Amino acid sequence: MSAPLQAPSAIAPQPLRTLTDLSLGEHGVVDSIDMPDGDSRRLMELGFLPGSEVRYVRRSPFGDPRVFLVDGSEVALRRETALHVKLAASEG
Repeated sequence: MSAPLQAPSAIAPQPLRTLTDLSLGEHGVVDSIDMPDGDSRRLMELGFLPGSEVRYVRRSPFGDPRVFLVDGSEVALRRETALHVKLAASEG
């Protein structure tokens, strides 16, 4: 006799999305920045603060860098930097 199947006790949490997961025109809310202090401080000076809304507005012909609208300014970030800006989980 085989053991009965059991439902998992907990669903694994989804990993946080990053700026690189946004589609052109899509927006998200900054949750955190996973970079060394100096680099994360500079991004925060540019407006990438936890709770700030960020919209992916433009990309270069080859896709890197990407331009994001944050706090009324357009900021270009390379993919390697955008990977470290985590977005809050969307509701729904």
